[in-house]
Amino acid sequence: MSLPASAPAHASGEFTVAGRSVHRLGYGAMRLTGPGVWGPPRDRAEAVRVLRRAVELGVDFIDTADSYGPFHSEEIIREALHPYPDELLIATKAGFVRTGPNRWHTLGRPAYLRQQVEMSLRRLGVERIGLFQLHRIDPEVPLADQIGELAALRDEGKIASIGLSEVSVREIEDARRTAEIVTVQNRYNLTDRGSEDVLEHCEAQGMGFIPWFPIAAGRLAEPGGPVDEIARDTGATPAQVSLAWLLARSPVMLPIPGTSTVAHLEENVASAGVALSGEQVAALNARTS
Repeated sequence: MSLPASAPAHASGEFTVAGRSVHRLGYGAMRLTGPGVWGPPRDRAEAVRVLRRAVELGVDFIDTADSYGPFHSEEIIREALHPYPDELLIATKAGFVRTGPNRWHTLGRPAYLRQQVEMSLRRLGVERIGLFQLHRIDPEVPLADQIGELAALRDEGKIASIGLSEVSVREIEDARRTAEIVTVQNRYNLTDRGSEDVLEHCEAQGMGFIPWFPIAAGRLAEPGGPVDEIARDTGATPAQVSLAWLLARSPVMLPIPGTSTVAHLEENVASAGVALSGEQVAALNARTS
């Protein structure tokens, strides 16, 4: 395991999102909220420390959403990091209404999406959002209307680029008929590769692929399993092996592991320095449970 003396996240390599280069290992800010992704965190001061430490470690891509809290995650990001470093790309999302802990309801009416962009601009304290993602496609609203409103907001200078979340290849291509799509955020990890076709499509089209819930090794991490064996061989933790595999899996992969503690953050970021051999990557590629 080899880490730079400073900014260890930089060992993850770089990817360009809409003309802007970021290091591929980012940070997902969903965990900066209360139980059920609802309400404020139990320890707001630690949440602030996590964000500041992430930037110190070289993380320059932070992913959040208006629905995390709701609103608390965006507000804590501003408290911790504003005024933002020039190199920091903050991505946020809209498309859900929250009615309680673990309760999520899609809402993609254009007027609602516009309202949420305006509110995210205010909460984050920026004039333009670097990457704005449609959190879910609302099946009750034509996709062209949802993407069209985001395209209008982009043309007005309120967002710089557009991404999607939890979509199929067909939905990506349908959305691209209305506006350029630069990233896709789907669930993907060692044991859940249901979006393999989406990842391959993103790679072919040069779009970033943001795997949410990136750390999940399941039985692969049990004693004698491939993750366990690689962890012992490299001196890394199973979580670090899981993240290192994602980084090795594709050059368009942008993992965003989240946490609410500095110690866990540092462990996650250190995964950027875990070098897996071709044989180790192949062994993990071949196993899904």
